[in-house]
Amino acid sequence: MKKMMLGMMVLCAATAFGDIKIGTVDMMVLVRNHKSYDTNKKMLQDSEKDYQRELDSMKSELDALQDEGKKIADQGRNPMLSQAQKDKIEKELLDIQNKYVAGQQKLRSKAMESQQKLQEFEARLLKATTEDIRAVVNKFADDNGYDLIIESTVTAFAKKSLDVTDGILKEMGVDPKYAKGREKDEGK
Repeated sequence: MKKMMLGMMVLCAATAFGDIKIGTVDMMVLVRNHKSYDTNKKMLQDSEKDYQRELDSMKSELDALQDEGKKIADQGRNPMLSQAQKDKIEKELLDIQNKYVAGQQKLRSKAMESQQKLQEFEARLLKATTEDIRAVVNKFADDNGYDLIIESTVTAFAKKSLDVTDGILKEMGVDPKYAKGREKDEGK
């Protein structure tokens, strides 16, 4: 909502100063069609798989520890055991339970850390992509005499004729007919 209000204020202020050339752009379409999009997506997926393998390994260790605890608990049910043997089994069970709880905490901590690292990695990749796209948008605006190009999601309404996404896609070397992210527009 703040973005939309800011966009509208900028638009109103700009139009108050005279005749200006305005365009809108769908940044999501530009991001999805950027040359690094597929590579970035694959790197993120690979990183996520690596983190998931690590978490799965930790989970397997916890499952094995739980199975070991069940076996020891079953041994403790033997009525033929002496009190010393029962005490020893109880101590082993307590040790396993403590290891299991510590392992669960470590697993949760690792899962949260992995999620945070993925989010930070994705943010860095997106920042690099959007900086590159902004440079293309700036060049397009300069070459075509635009005073203002705003992201289409910050406006409540804009005429379709103001949309310069296709022109910027061409500047990026992408044929607008085959651009990813246009599926939603085809049904209109």
